Amino acid sequence: MMKRDFLSIKDLSRDEIESLLEKALEMKRAGKKYPKSLAGYTLGLVFEKASTRTRVSFESAMYRLGGQTLFLSSRDTQLSRGEPVKDTARVLSRYLDGLSIRTYSQAIVEEMARWADIPVINALTDKYHPCQVLSDLMTVKEKKGRLDGLEIAWVGDGNNMAKSWINAARIMGFRLSLACPPGYEPDADVLSGAGKNIRMTADPNEATRRADVINTDVWASMGQEKEQEKRIRDFRGFQVNEDLVNQAKPDAIILHCLPAHRGEEIAAEVLEGPQSVVFDQAENKMHLHQALLEWLIKERS
Repeated sequence: MMKRDFLSIKDLSRDEIESLLEKALEMKRAGKKYPKSLAGYTLGLVFEKASTRTRVSFESAMYRLGGQTLFLSSRDTQLSRGEPVKDTARVLSRYLDGLSIRTYSQAIVEEMARWADIPVINALTDKYHPCQVLSDLMTVKEKKGRLDGLEIAWVGDGNNMAKSWINAARIMGFRLSLACPPGYEPDADVLSGAGKNIRMTADPNEATRRADVINTDVWASMGQEKEQEKRIRDFRGFQVNEDLVNQAKPDAIILHCLPAHRGEEIAAEVLEGPQSVVFDQAENKMHLHQALLEWLIKERS
């Protein structure tokens, strides 16, 4: 069977997303009793960006399925010395059964996928963070029982997370409201052709009004540290605090992909409050990665 890559949410159909979410929830229920379906398989992790949750969740997912991981910091490979991506991709394809890449440029994961004979997974780029949004969808389905008919709000930067949420809303059909400060909206090419279920606003109160889910992220992502002070000024009024949460439905849940800057994009009392599911959300990365790895590697090998 032809190999599949996962470079953005757009690579999946609605049915495939629903199947992955159900499989991830099944794996979570089974825990360590789930069969070791990837015994004898090896996943490579090529990371240019620092990571806690993404690295550990991929490694734990692979180990739970009986497989192994090899962690490769980009500075420890010949990529740091100018070896072409296409050469690295073809060599690693001879050693590994899958490759998960966390890097800056979307073009790098796309080129790696173009030349690799094994599945390539986007573990984060500056443009998209599809694995995180899949695990977030899993969390929403776990807590709400469905995705259809939900009102999901995004408050903050129009970053890789926001763009992946837009792609997910296009495919799954739930209503998504994004509140971003002027000048920080998602890229025009991602918003182009967005359906009626996706709307942009500069007013966080409007985005969160009657929401079932409120989602946010740091105001300055990795690589934007020099913009931190300016962003704190520009994002004033976009903090997810108790006043904003009160705009949503009483049973709304709060998502944050972490790490969180308490007192900036989210108030400490909200992050630690009863509506916050951020630590369940973090755990679900591992279960979703199990489902994704089994689907991409075992079922297509």
